[in-house]
Amino acid sequence: MNTARHRSTLLAAAGTVVALSLTACQSDGDGTSSAPTTSATVASSPAAAAPTAGKATGTSGSTGSTGSGGSAVSKGSAGSDGASAGSTGATGERVSASTAVCTAKDVRVTAATQDGPPYTHIVLTARNTSGHSCRLTGFPHIQFLESHKKDVPAVAKSKPATPVVLTAQAPAYALVKLSDGGLDEDNEPVSAFSVMLDGDSTVMAVTAPGSDGIAVDPAKALTGYWTPELRNGADDF
Repeated sequence: MNTARHRSTLLAAAGTVVALSLTACQSDGDGTSSAPTTSATVASSPAAAAPTAGKATGTSGSTGSTGSGGSAVSKGSAGSDGASAGSTGATGERVSASTAVCTAKDVRVTAATQDGPPYTHIVLTARNTSGHSCRLTGFPHIQFLESHKKDVPAVAKSKPATPVVLTAQAPAYALVKLSDGGLDEDNEPVSAFSVMLDGDSTVMAVTAPGSDGIAVDPAKALTGYWTPELRNGADDF
């Protein structure tokens, strides 16, 4: 009689353990959650892919401020890009609309030739040399010649879908067309040119690549938007 009662007690205890195990398994299945997604393009070094270009020879430096065309006409539309509030970048850093816009003090701009002769394009690289992240908005505002005081027009299809946020030491790129490569073009030699960033009136002097500089036809020159990497199709012009 005592043996039967003891067995009943053991079975009841075993049933309780099985029930608790099933309950724990169900709780684990129901508690699974998905990770948040990123809504901003974050360029971090060395993760950003470099474009196919020659050795960069140009450096940028502050040469003062100006009120010329680079800070007026085209900056309004390009500078309106803002990072989505509360989004998380690829590096785990919090990215929001409060992330400061990159200025000439934050980045170093260099120029390199792209492809082989005739050199019809160059690539500008803007590297974040500050110790903090910043948003690089719009496109570079370029003036090649003193005799041609208009910014080089931007190609709309090269505009990235999301804001470009540069972490410390991260680069961004912009493809720039100089000419069509024809012999009958009105090309002019350029050894250095000016670049301005969206939201900053500081003029940066950039040395043209190559020992002989570059040949520019102001009527054919175009620039792309700043992007973390050059993209086939969107940056072909």
